[in-house]
Amino acid sequence: MDKTGEVNIYRDTWVRYLGYANEFGEAFRSHVPLSIVKLSYGISSAYVLADACNTGLRVYKKTPPAEAIRRSGMAGCDVLVWQAFASVIIPGITINRIVAGSTFVLQKSIKIPINKIKWISTIAGLLSIPIIIKPIDHFVDLTMDNSIRKFYKICDN
Repeated sequence: MDKTGEVNIYRDTWVRYLGYANEFGEAFRSHVPLSIVKLSYGISSAYVLADACNTGLRVYKKTPPAEAIRRSGMAGCDVLVWQAFASVIIPGITINRIVAGSTFVLQKSIKIPINKIKWISTIAGLLSIPIIIKPIDHFVDLTMDNSIRKFYKICDN
């Protein structure tokens, strides 16, 4: 819920998990066709766009007409950039590298069938999802606070 007690469907319900679809696609990349991995990115990207549009619309409705377009545009863009990096780009790359790295290490270090190595690496990728979420969120917040959000403050004056 936000400060007013209003439930945000994109943040406070099961819909939030759609933003993580690409992490599952990356974890299962070695087991499914590439089209499934691409579909997982499509689902995550649709979630990001829907959240950005919803945020922009909510700000538009709550803002005086003279400021509505500018403020809603800035709010929607902020969510779009944040979600793109925190939900899709950085986690997708991270999970991809965890799975690829663990596959590489296992292939070089122990003699087990490749199918088992792929499943162990997939499980490593899946188990890392809850561990990486908060640090990535904080990193994206910090980066945006020290870059693009400073521009918003200039525009807001």
